[in-house]
Amino acid sequence: MFSLTQTSTRQREIVEIVLGNGWDYMRSVLTGGKSDRPQLPPPEVLRKILVELGPFYVKFGQLLSTRPDLLPPQYIEALTALQAQVPPVPWGLIEKTLMEQLNQPLDKIFADINHNPIAAGSIAQIHKATLATGEEVAIKVQRPDIERIVNQDINLIKSIAEIVALTDFGNDYDVVTLADEFTKAVQAELDFRQEAQFTDKLRLNLSNSNWFDSKQLEIPQIYWEFTTEKVLLMEWLDGKPILDADIAPDSKKRQEISTLLFRAFFQQIFIDGFFHADPHPGNIFYLSDGRLGIIDCGMIGRLDPRTQQLLTEMLLAIVDIDAQRCAQLTLELSESNSYKTNLAQLENDYSRMLRKYYNLSLSQLNFSEVFYEVLDVSRRNKIKLPGNMGLYAKSLANLEGVARKFNPEINLLAEIKPLITDLFRRQLIGDTPFQTLFRTVLDLKAISLRSPRQIDVILDRLSSETFQWKLQLRELEGLRRSLDDSANRLSFSIVVGSLTMGAAIISTGATTAQLIFISNILFAAATFLGIWLIVSILRSGKLK
Repeated sequence: MFSLTQTSTRQREIVEIVLGNGWDYMRSVLTGGKSDRPQLPPPEVLRKILVELGPFYVKFGQLLSTRPDLLPPQYIEALTALQAQVPPVPWGLIEKTLMEQLNQPLDKIFADINHNPIAAGSIAQIHKATLATGEEVAIKVQRPDIERIVNQDINLIKSIAEIVALTDFGNDYDVVTLADEFTKAVQAELDFRQEAQFTDKLRLNLSNSNWFDSKQLEIPQIYWEFTTEKVLLMEWLDGKPILDADIAPDSKKRQEISTLLFRAFFQQIFIDGFFHADPHPGNIFYLSDGRLGIIDCGMIGRLDPRTQQLLTEMLLAIVDIDAQRCAQLTLELSESNSYKTNLAQLENDYSRMLRKYYNLSLSQLNFSEVFYEVLDVSRRNKIKLPGNMGLYAKSLANLEGVARKFNPEINLLAEIKPLITDLFRRQLIGDTPFQTLFRTVLDLKAISLRSPRQIDVILDRLSSETFQWKLQLRELEGLRRSLDDSANRLSFSIVVGSLTMGAAIISTGATTAQLIFISNILFAAATFLGIWLIVSILRSGKLK
């Protein structure tokens, strides 16, 4: 196993950067010592540490920003804006990577390539080019040697996680598993073929919709013949980031774009269960032909049908200010053992959280902010929600933020209401009513066949006196011990009283030495047991 106690230049660099920014907690962790429960550095300090540590840690921070189920909102906001301060890779190195990956001279594929990148990130940089066939394309090329750097830092992250796991904090949040999840996510991003598959699937899912005109939405086409593990070639979308769009503030076009944006993402989340998890303003384009474009599909969230249904119900419970239902749905979403959760405390937390929304109209609700608070309530009650809940909340927050900045007059309730209505219709009868009806008939048939037999078994057991109830009640162990102690003390008191009365009766009529001796023995036993009873009561501290 990779050891933190080994001396290496990279380890020393990490220690110097972390401690140089004042995070004293890591002093003992990085040296392998025992540490108390940690306190994270302030959000801006954490972001500065990650930037100074390099591209891998920047990507690690960006992934952390998708987990509001783990971090408070102020950290999510700080990490969302995290960008690597990396200079672009010289064209010579990019050209070498392209030739190695494509296995043919570049002039046979491209009529022209802009040697200056249009964007440079921690993992890759992007160049604009024109194919020999005339199509304009974007080339995403992986930074040379980034795989070696990532693998080196992954070993460090896993070793640190193993040490942090020895603390209460590490045990509560299962940091070893989290580190493994994050490192696998980073490694997956090193294979651009996965992003290409995600892009194709999103384009296919959104190519047909009952909620919006799919012709008004564009996702770049992938050129698979020129896409490899380290090179991604896709259609060039000509336009501007949505917040830079040249559209009059009071234009009807802004409302149309806002509606299209919401419906496209709600379809991804609540119908397809496969959604773009990073819809920040730089990934949503207003194209020159007036359509909407979505790019950078490398970060994807998934939701199964059951989770989709629970999240739909959670939205309605929030709108209804129903704390009890919110608590129940949270436990249903939970990955942890719900029987360990104090349900009354969970409901009280939700009641306090929702109380501030009592006097607000529904159009004033900030749904993403409310859902962040749902995750915060779960975190405080040590309820572990699936990781896709973080991606869902982050996607919803980014979507709502972009929509409000692009169109300040937007009424979120008006956008959501018709979609929620259609979602319930789909959940009740599905897209294929005949199939749903057939499945319901089969379920009813199964119930009708099983129920008489089950009722007969119950009646038979009742009549034969073999029927047993099995109940499990939590938090009664303390009450049971208290009742046992009380019963024992009462029994001892009765015994002491009986011994005392017996000794007194015998001593009154004693005429022989034997009777006097027995009387003394009974008095001694009563005295001993009485003293023991008094001492035990005093030690329990329960005189009142």
